[in-house]
Amino acid sequence: MAKKEKTTAPEQTQTEEQTQPTPEISEAEKLQKELDAANDKFLRLAAEYDNYRKRTAREKEELNGVCKSAVIAELLPVIDNLERALENQTDNLDDYKKGVEMIGSQFYAALEKLGIESFGEAGDAFDPNLHNAVMHIEDESLGENAVAAVFGKGYRLGDKVIRPATVQVAN
Repeated sequence: MAKKEKTTAPEQTQTEEQTQPTPEISEAEKLQKELDAANDKFLRLAAEYDNYRKRTAREKEELNGVCKSAVIAELLPVIDNLERALENQTDNLDDYKKGVEMIGSQFYAALEKLGIESFGEAGDAFDPNLHNAVMHIEDESLGENAVAAVFGKGYRLGDKVIRPATVQVAN
């Protein structure tokens, strides 16, 4: 019987090797799975960036609309008063002038509330970043590169110049 055991043992090991599946994955399949995972990650990142870009563009447009609305809301009372002044049929020119001056001061108050300030006064030092020189005169009573006359005020919001002052420069 000992001989039978010796002969059956190698047969059993052969059948065990044949019945167990070998879960070995080839190197190419492993690399393909890694490539597919990297591609999936890349596509998800690209989609996320595209969504981010669209969302920020939409938020920028919404903010732009909110800012415009805030400015218009500040200017509407001025417009209302201008319309009232135009409808007013008064013969008294002094009262009419006083009303227009009040509307002007209301308009400047609205600009100030929005953070917009005017600049450009006669006698200021000429700065090409703030002033637009349209004329030049020789006047010894004024200093070198001094603003002699202002034809249009300049306006700025913080450090940003909205419109440079239109000026005449001396010397």
